[in-house]
Amino acid sequence: MVDSRIVYFDHAGIENTEATISIARERAGHLKIGKILVASTGGDTALKVVDAFPGFTVIAVSHVTGMHEANTQEFDLEKRRIFESRGGMVLTTAHAFSGLSAAMRNKYNTYVLGMIIADTLRIFGQGIKVACEIALMAADSGMVRTDEDVISIGGTAHGADSAIILRPVNSHRFFDLKVKEILCKPHLS
Repeated sequence: MVDSRIVYFDHAGIENTEATISIARERAGHLKIGKILVASTGGDTALKVVDAFPGFTVIAVSHVTGMHEANTQEFDLEKRRIFESRGGMVLTTAHAFSGLSAAMRNKYNTYVLGMIIADTLRIFGQGIKVACEIALMAADSGMVRTDEDVISIGGTAHGADSAIILRPVNSHRFFDLKVKEILCKPHLS
């Protein structure tokens, strides 16, 4: 039997960032999990996580270059420099669920498998969807192994409000993905 608790936040969003990081840090220490994934668009959340996890491998997964504007990377260059100087690594790669699926939606106004999976995971909250997706991206890039657990932190719009423990899988093995524990997430009403 595993005795663990789930924290449910009253609302989704950035105001839960510090608590999410603290909850993840406590559980990582308890379970001796050494790798932490964090979704970070501009770099603010990544910096908070790397500071909270000294001695851990912290990987920030950013939006793809050109996500909102062609040839533009949203992860601030100065924040990236600081993050990397503190031992963090940044992964920028195609989103596991949207990539070609988004192109199909935009051109043909149709949804394909990646978007359906993303929408299905959103029934648990945007942050949980993000935490699962960045684990696939990190496994596909070789930045995390598929035979060890990681903590993955995601959020809704800005900041962090969800943290899970999972064993990453490569995207072509998506249906083998198992979320082992939900540490925290917004209470959805």
